Parts: sequence; C-alpha cells; structure tokens
Amino acid sequence: MSKIFVSGLSNVETSCRIGAFPIEYAPIDYNFFGVSSIASGVGLNVALALSKLGDKITFASFAADDTAGIAVRAAAEPIHEVRLAGCDETPQSVVLYDKDGRRRVYTDLKDIQERSLPAELFADLADFDAFCLCNINFSRELLPLAKASGKPVICDVHCISDATDAYNADFMRYADVLFLSNENIRGREESFVRTLSEVYPCAIIAVGMGDKGAMLYTREDDRVSVIPAVFTREPVNTVGAGDALFSAFTHFYVNGLSPHESLRAAAVFASYKIGESGASKGFLTEAELLKLL
Repeated sequence: MSKIFVSGLSNVETSCRIGAFPIEYAPIDYNFFGVSSIASGVGLNVALALSKLGDKITFASFAADDTAGIAVRAAAEPIHEVRLAGCDETPQSVVLYDKDGRRRVYTDLKDIQERSLPAELFADLADFDAFCLCNINFSRELLPLAKASGKPVICDVHCISDATDAYNADFMRYADVLFLSNENIRGREESFVRTLSEVYPCAIIAVGMGDKGAMLYTREDDRVSVIPAVFTREPVNTVGAGDALFSAFTHFYVNGLSPHESLRAAAVFASYKIGESGASKGFLTEAELLKLL
C-alpha cells in the first residue's frame, strides 16, 4: 500500500435530519435520533477513508484544545500519523439533510483560513508516494513543494463554476489529478471539463455527478467518459460522497490501477458510504470493496 500525505480541514460536524426543504418555521421540533455530531472535515474524511482502504497516511491539519478538538483527535486515531497544529477554536459545521439525501451545509472555519502550517509538519514531503492537498488555504503553500517531488498531486476543488476561479486556481494549476463536483455545472459537465483541460495541465480530471455517476477525462488519450452510478445500499445522507469518491480513486490509482478502473471502484465505495449519516463514517476496506465489485 502507498504512503500518502493528506493536508486538509478537520472539524466537528453536526447532522440534523429534516422533513423537507424548504423548512417551515416552528419554534421547536422533536427530532428523535435525528441529530448527531461527529468529527469530520474534508481532510479528516479523506485521511480516514484512505486509512480504511489500507494506505499509510500522514494527516496534517489544525485543531484546538477544545471539546471539538478532543473529538477530532479521538476520531483520527486509526490514521498512521497525525500532525495537528494548534489554533484558538476548532472549526465546526452543521448539515441539514432530508430523506432524499439532499442537504444544506453551514461551515464555520473560525480563523483557519488565516493560518499556515508550521514548516516542521511538512519538512519530509519527499518521502511520500502521493499528496492529497485539499483546497483549504493552509494547503496552498504545499502545492509547489509537493509538485517538485515528482509524485502525484491530487486535489478536489468541489463546487466550482468558473474555470479561472481565483481561490482554486493554484490547486487546479498544480494538480496532476483534479476532482470537482457537478453541482454548479449541471448540463455542461463535458464542456467545462474540456475548458479546464485547456487552461490547466492536469493529466486527469474527474467530476462527481451524484446519481448520474462520474465523468472522467484523461489527457493521455484526450478522452471523456462516464462511469455509471451504482446502487449498493439505501442512501441516507449524501454528505461526504465526494470525499469518498476522491479517496477511493486516489487509493486505487496511486496503487497502480488505470484511471477508469480506479473511478469505477470509487463509485462503488461512494455509493456504499452514503448509506450512513456522517461524512467520516461508512467506509469499506479494500477487501470489502473488491467483493462488491
């Protein structure tokens, strides 16, 4: 299995099941077993998913010495190596989701966007086989360093709609493998991918499309293809589906599978994951995933 460096957000996520969107006002709603809190965050989700798949993960992030930070440290125990810098408050998020899996996420990053990782937390980047650098500000300074190592740089820019998006441009410029969601580009996924391929040098671009599957672009053969969605179990909450798709693709691709085979396996991994509520739960081991495949 591969040695992968992951840099990204860790937070505490509170999920709340609702009847339907839009939400009608009421002063109180008794929601028995409908509210839960769990340590999460894109970086932590990816690090946990890759660890469950069997990779040797080093995870760099921020967490304070508060209740949320204690939860993050406890959740991160399955990860091979955790490098957490301190901060004033650990970020938190709230997720509202309905029976169809639709959701609304409120994220409070505290002051994380103004912080930089201490240099000693990433002084050994040359030792890794690949880098998952999530699109949080403190990952930005790692991009040229990871790229200089000659190992794959894999990034997820999530819900973008502009190929020249100022915040995400660095991540798209340095990524060898680029992931994004189709939430803001529905109906124009292929044209948007083609535009990205003209603007940035990524070798691979993948687009998560929910129940429509996933789209894959490979520069080597200048080909765009679609991986169909699969059904493994009844969906509960789609939060974290994109992180799961990203993680499983990374695992199989870095360990030698073709981009198409890697995304096909990732679609199964993500389908199974959304059968559980909580973005950092519901992950399969590699053996369990291969059995489903």
